[in-house]
Amino acid sequence: MKSTSNASARSKQRSRRSSAETREHILDVADQLFYTNGVRATGIDAVASTAEVAPTTLYRLFASKDDLVAAYVERCSQRYKAVLAKATASAAPTPREQILAIMDAFAADVLSGACRGCPFLMVLAEYPDANSPAHVKAVAHKAWVCDLLHELVSQLAQTTTLVDPESLADGLALLAEGMYGSVQALGPSGPAALGRTCAEVLIDAAQSHQAAL
Repeated sequence: MKSTSNASARSKQRSRRSSAETREHILDVADQLFYTNGVRATGIDAVASTAEVAPTTLYRLFASKDDLVAAYVERCSQRYKAVLAKATASAAPTPREQILAIMDAFAADVLSGACRGCPFLMVLAEYPDANSPAHVKAVAHKAWVCDLLHELVSQLAQTTTLVDPESLADGLALLAEGMYGSVQALGPSGPAALGRTCAEVLIDAAQSHQAAL
């Protein structure tokens, strides 16, 4: 009786969802499955089954698996952008502190214990075709992070003499990539824990090198 009751409750819950809510629910499930098990290894039927929706419902909301994967990447991007916006807004109003806040946000993610690595790099590895929607969206997110760091370094250069702002910004972007790459192989207690420290070293070196000239 209990099992029947639970099934009935789930059925009523599904029937009450709007199309937009159902779409978000499917994305919630896809997000977890794709990140945990891999995109290629997760079939569309597995997503539909875990989400407890009919495959026809899923295909009504997402034209194909590629469409679902692209939506997953876009959702990941929105989530990261929100986290970094909050981090920079909460930091002291100086570019240096905002840059370090970004590294702290990345560190909190990679050291959380739930991080398997960068979801965008994982998608790029599984979708090498540069024209595929998932690949395009993943590259766009990486470019956005790089542009953000370049903008903050540019602001820093307005008040602090830097020997090579462009190289500093690229170095910080490379550091962020390394944090996510390191945690996959060496775990949260490895080099990934040194993100903020390394960022401080890069910034200080860019300043001290100019002072020594």
